[in-house]
Amino acid sequence: MNAIHSPGPAARAPSYYSATLNDHTQYPQLQGTQQADVAIIGGGFTGVATALELAERGLKVALIETHRIGWGASGRNGGQVTGSLSGDEAMRKQMRQQLGSEVDDFIWQLRWRGHQIIEQRVARYGIACDLKRGHLHTAMKPAHLVELRAFQAEAERRGMGAQVQLLDRAGVAEHLQSPLYLGALKNLRNLHLHPLNLCLGEARAAHGLGALIFEHSEVLDIVHGPRPAVVTAQGRVEAAQVMLAGDVYHRLEQRQLKGKIFPAMGGIVTTAPLGALAEQINPHDLAVYDCRFVLDYYRLTADKRLLFGGGANYSGKDSRDIAGELRPCIERTFPALKGVPIEFQWSCAMGIVVNRIPQVGKLSPNVWYCQGYSGHGVATSHIMGEIMAEAMSGTLARFDTFAACKHVRVPMGDLLGNPLLAAGMWYYGLLEKLR
Repeated sequence: MNAIHSPGPAARAPSYYSATLNDHTQYPQLQGTQQADVAIIGGGFTGVATALELAERGLKVALIETHRIGWGASGRNGGQVTGSLSGDEAMRKQMRQQLGSEVDDFIWQLRWRGHQIIEQRVARYGIACDLKRGHLHTAMKPAHLVELRAFQAEAERRGMGAQVQLLDRAGVAEHLQSPLYLGALKNLRNLHLHPLNLCLGEARAAHGLGALIFEHSEVLDIVHGPRPAVVTAQGRVEAAQVMLAGDVYHRLEQRQLKGKIFPAMGGIVTTAPLGALAEQINPHDLAVYDCRFVLDYYRLTADKRLLFGGGANYSGKDSRDIAGELRPCIERTFPALKGVPIEFQWSCAMGIVVNRIPQVGKLSPNVWYCQGYSGHGVATSHIMGEIMAEAMSGTLARFDTFAACKHVRVPMGDLLGNPLLAAGMWYYGLLEKLR
């Protein structure tokens, strides 16, 4: 076993999550030549979830991360596990060719598969990640209520009626001390959690099953061939298969991947602990996001802070003052929190795909990739990790369904991609005002 225990979380991005870790395990830098069945590049949810799936199947896995496990968006996101797949309508349109009349059932089952995987893992491996159940999808205008009613009808038709409830304004007032909402869909199937502790717990589980994990080991090259290899400054891993799971945090294989995925910067803050005020503003301890195209999302942490995010920046550049940008949103949502101290602020780069469908494929016969969850990564990464593990173990049905989807590739992606995203979100923001 190659874990080293340290009293401090060295080299992690500062955030509420990195300040409240349960596991300070450090893994060594890759040195020399290692052998594995599968080498995975990227220690976020996609890489870790796939590594654990493969380790459970008895394969020898090597996981290589440039920074620390969970360093990127996997350890910095809003911590919500919801059934709202990004790109579901685009999936439905494209996947109908492969799946025919089964496409609706496939997508509906996909919505909840991530929840099942996460709950099973937390129980099986005893992962302490503040896992809680319950979510509100809130309406800010009548058009939003139409959407929520349609989802409720679908949930009831599919046997989830006991887990969803449509609330009117008075019903929302019993759950949130906020003046903003006309109504909401209460969903008891959805989850919220501490994502960095989940990611680290899953990595520990994979390591316990024999996976090799290397941190501070930037991959410089992927060698393609019958026996591919992953090369770093200090070592290499030779494997039967390689998987690239770095999302927007790498510059590898640009000849095939450039112009397919773009960074959007999400900002998140947490307040000081609220004490009794936490129960006053959110008495049922639910996670929340609204129905807008560019939405706000929030929840209470285990120590009763408000964790609040929103206003994604599609320029690909970090905000200079996340707290300054989000404070007005917090105070508009919860007037009782006017002037509340904000103790943590941070950002993360989310991988945005133009049509919002996760991207999977092969870069060569033995080199795979998986990326692009467009802001819905906690659940979706676990679904795709299972699909990638299936594919690398020889079961290709679900992989092929995703791989057959067509994606827009933006020419001169570095120059045009983010301006096009920003323009697209301006357009959707305009539609939001009109609907």
